Amino acid sequence: MEQKTKAPTELGTESIGLLLAKYALPAIIAMTASSLLNNVDRFFISRCVGPDAISGLGATMPFMNLGAAFGAMVGVGAGAVMSIRLGQKDYRTAQRVLGNTITLNIFISLLVTAFCLWYLDPLLYLFGASENTIPYARPYMYIILGGGIITHSYLGLNSVIRSAGHPLYSMSCTITTVLSNALLDWLFVWQWNWGIEGAAWATILAQGLGLVMEFGILSKKDETVRLQRGIYRIRLDIVRQILVIGLSPFFMNVCACLVVIIIINSMARYGGDYAVGAYSIVNGVIFFFLMVVMGINQGMQPIVGYNWGAHQNDRVWRCLRYSVIGGTLVTTTGFLIGECCPQLLTSIFSNGESEGSQRILELSTSGFRLSVMALPLVGAQMVITNFFQSIGHAGKSIFLSLTRQLLFLIPGLLILPGIFGLKGVWTAIPLSDMLSSVTTYGMLWWLVRKVRRVQSA
Repeated sequence: MEQKTKAPTELGTESIGLLLAKYALPAIIAMTASSLLNNVDRFFISRCVGPDAISGLGATMPFMNLGAAFGAMVGVGAGAVMSIRLGQKDYRTAQRVLGNTITLNIFISLLVTAFCLWYLDPLLYLFGASENTIPYARPYMYIILGGGIITHSYLGLNSVIRSAGHPLYSMSCTITTVLSNALLDWLFVWQWNWGIEGAAWATILAQGLGLVMEFGILSKKDETVRLQRGIYRIRLDIVRQILVIGLSPFFMNVCACLVVIIIINSMARYGGDYAVGAYSIVNGVIFFFLMVVMGINQGMQPIVGYNWGAHQNDRVWRCLRYSVIGGTLVTTTGFLIGECCPQLLTSIFSNGESEGSQRILELSTSGFRLSVMALPLVGAQMVITNFFQSIGHAGKSIFLSLTRQLLFLIPGLLILPGIFGLKGVWTAIPLSDMLSSVTTYGMLWWLVRKVRRVQSA
């Protein structure tokens, strides 16, 4: 309890730089570990199975986006509701939030699994699979969907544990899952030659281990929020609160899923199966840098929110400035690697032994250079978008997130490939980043001017 009363005080008094490091570092570690989890399967599949398999894995990306959408809907919503109830010392309701999170995750995972398994082949073809790649994508998704309850529960409870005051333990669960996934991939795919099915089993079993760790801390009797009888029955008022908050990240992730579907189909149309595999690799590498920025955002959010509420605007702008600098440095690093030595990273996902592997390496190297052209702008754009959410302007944050995908990226994906072919698909990504960044900077400029007018009045 002492730490809970100390945290708000330090948010308004301690050095912004130290606070940002203290709050952002665990989040960055957890987010980068989560990003590595997505790349571990790609590494072993590309090395041990082959180019058609990595292209088949690319066709499963929309499923992963959809899973992330439902995970964010329940996890983010439940975490926010629990934080509010704990702050109000309404521990009884906080317990019921935990129980309803578990029940809701099980219910949603069963519905999603049943639907996706029933329509698996049509969905895979819709998501860019072909006759050559679906023999790899189908068995992979059978196992991933079969373990849907584990995946949804693991993601949902991870957010709840963080909100219950255990960010470091939440980070430990994520890191353990990543390391276990890598070890099991090495064993199943590299040593035992289970192929793409081995990578799927490694993912599910690793998440299962993370889920066991989560249940472990939630089973302790000295925890304020813990597993116990009578908390699992669905309460419509609690579910409604979870969904009201969670629908925003859900729709944002659904839009991201739609964009991925369009990109993969465009890649398949203008570049074939190997272009789909190349996009899977490039997207995974770039996403690593973006996850670091997301970690910075998670660290910035409580600091900015507290000081904005306390009208300590100088600390708010200082935190924003430091976060923008940090985010820009991260994405600029990604830009420099992508432009100067893209093959350094993309070659990790190629065994280099077949013509298909060489083709994927060639496509991913050239695609990397095109995709990161506007990446230095993206770090600041992501931080500022999150900044609006941190100060209670959630509508502006959602608008900026959806603007990039719906207003700029999708039209670019529909127009540019018809003119420039495969290069047009790759170019649409930095073009939308540049346009959305200009929009974001403009909204921040408007906010700064508005605040200064109020202060001078």
